[in-house]
Amino acid sequence: MNRHRNDGIDPAARSRARRRALQALYAWQLAGTPVPQVLEQFRHEQDMEIADLEYFEDLVRGVVSQVAALDQALSAYLDRPVAEVDPIERAVLRIAAYELLHRPDVPYRVVLNEAVESSKRFGAEHAHSYVNGVLDKAAHAWRSAEAGAR
Repeated sequence: MNRHRNDGIDPAARSRARRRALQALYAWQLAGTPVPQVLEQFRHEQDMEIADLEYFEDLVRGVVSQVAALDQALSAYLDRPVAEVDPIERAVLRIAAYELLHRPDVPYRVVLNEAVESSKRFGAEHAHSYVNGVLDKAAHAWRSAEAGAR
């Protein structure tokens, strides 16, 4: 049984939630700030009112609780150890991996597009190409039925 449903989803609020989750996870990765403290800090940010707070928290808690498994799953598609991936790209990849593996209610195309857009906005000049290449391979393996149907 899938506890996540698509009814009443605001795609723009989800996009904002992903961007805020990226920022929160980036801070968590660099400073090692405890998750409750990261969540509390971001809850008080002004545009969280127009983001999907529940989705934001699911992404942050999900990535942090599954980080070892996500990194292990991603490692098959990376050209270097996860720890050597740029911190922004690493956070983007972890969020996308979490969505691909644990949020089947989110179409894989949405996951890839959002990850690429976040990489363009926050990452290095060619980060989006790297992220797209990694996630395209991962999506075909992890969501083969959905990816093969395109």
